[in-house]
This record gives sequence, C-alpha cells and structure tokens, in this order.
Amino acid sequence: MLENSKIQYPPLQLIQTWVWMMIESGNPELQEKGRDNLISAFGSLAKANEYLVQGIKK
Repeated sequence: MLENSKIQYPPLQLIQTWVWMMIESGNPELQEKGRDNLISAFGSLAKANEYLVQGIKK
C-alpha cells in the first residue's frame, strides 16, 4: 500500500443526499439507509460530520 495515498470519499453532493435521507426524509427506511451509507463511507457518523465541517470551512 502506498504511504502517501489519500483517502477517497464520495462526492460532496452524494454525502449531502445521505444526510438529507437521514435527517429530513421522514421515512424510517431512508433514514436508516442514509445513516448506513455514511457509516460505510466514513467508518462513523462523527467522521462524516468532521469531513463535512472541514469542507464547509474551505
């Protein structure tokens, strides 16, 4: 494995869609799917939040 390899995260628009699914959809199945997708991509919701906050600051 390359030491200088950078972690690749999904596109911001896809992440925003997952957040919308989880928070605003009002559909329990969509909420669970959005949460699961974020956890799969980042390892935890906290890491996903950290990534989004850093993206907003840029």
